[in-house]
Amino acid sequence: MKVIRHTDADFTGQLREVTAPSSLFDAGIEERTRAILEQVRTRGDEALLELTERFDGARLRAEQLAVTRAELVTASLKADPALRAAVAEAETNIAAFAKKSRRKNWCTRNSHGAAVGEKFDPFQRVGIYIPGGTAPLVSTALMTVTLAKVAGCPEIVVCTPCGKDGSVNPALLFAARAAGATEIYRVGGAQAIGAMAYGTRTIRRVQKVFGPGNAYVVAAKRLVVGHVAIDLLPGPSELLVLADDTANPKFAAADLLAQVEHGSGHERVWLVTTSGKMLKAVEQELARQLARLARRPFIERALANAWLIQVKSLEDGVALANRLAPEHCEVMTRGAGRLSAGIVTAGAIFLGPWSPTVLGDYVAGPSHTLPTGGAGASFAGLTVDQFQRRTSIVEYRRASLKKALSAVRKFAELEGLDAHGKSAESRF
Repeated sequence: MKVIRHTDADFTGQLREVTAPSSLFDAGIEERTRAILEQVRTRGDEALLELTERFDGARLRAEQLAVTRAELVTASLKADPALRAAVAEAETNIAAFAKKSRRKNWCTRNSHGAAVGEKFDPFQRVGIYIPGGTAPLVSTALMTVTLAKVAGCPEIVVCTPCGKDGSVNPALLFAARAAGATEIYRVGGAQAIGAMAYGTRTIRRVQKVFGPGNAYVVAAKRLVVGHVAIDLLPGPSELLVLADDTANPKFAAADLLAQVEHGSGHERVWLVTTSGKMLKAVEQELARQLARLARRPFIERALANAWLIQVKSLEDGVALANRLAPEHCEVMTRGAGRLSAGIVTAGAIFLGPWSPTVLGDYVAGPSHTLPTGGAGASFAGLTVDQFQRRTSIVEYRRASLKKALSAVRKFAELEGLDAHGKSAESRF
């Protein structure tokens, strides 16, 4: 953990370190990821099997890559009433939110009287990555697959890591199937992204890849753009808490610890506050609460990327938040709603003391798949319309084409493209 204050002599220099690039753009990670993708592209299933054994310790045959119907039935039978209720509650909110933001076809008339518009069709085959590793993310199955189902995608492919015995967490399988997955493969890491992007004998290529992952998964998504589309760059978790002297340090510390719990070591969290007293109290709370947490070793590793920052004003805090573009931003201040209007790069904003980020992680409704590593300055979080493909529609009739003819002729003349002009003139 690093503590800095606006009164420090080298505060500006320290802020440059705070805003340094994340693991999202680590050159070493990118180089290793590129090598993995090339193996999958050229050797297909053979590479997947070798990489699965190397990284996950599981020795599989190609016919074992796909999760079987029997496994899915068994996972469903193992789901207890509490799991079923939690999945149903989350899925209800996620689906309702998604339906509100689904794009609809539209049509209007342009200046020539022609019909112009857009239609939105679901991608026919999408690939979704669901992290596993030290913490199989059951909630991610709901936060991604549900959106694909609401959009109407007929083929929804899920890839997720397996254990050393080749098994996949049954609760994750239950959630993925309940949300609408049509195929599930026990393949993780950058190699899973490669399989979905390039296709192998067992895993047919998809049109677009979705889902969060570790630094290698996100690097792989960046590198396959063009072979497939991607949603965004959701890497290791981040949280920025913007607090004044009214915030509860216990709440702030608990939320920061929750977001570094995943265990990759690349998670990043920041407390940004105007109050020196608050900064000290949160520092003490972090130490007190950490001692009681089950995943303490993972959290301690990630806390090396934690910053406690005292700024001169809340306006300075908002400016810093916009520079960092955090995945999650909690605003625990007076007038939180008003202040949050100035935060324009966060993946998701949580207002007030009763809106911990974990609600967004699990049950609130908006997808928890959000941009990290500063990518929020350019990308928004995952929404259902990203599972829809936009196509523009143009329909002219004789009269409307005649009205457009003069402008078409002029553009064709200016650009020296006489065939362009003749293609319209030939109709008269």
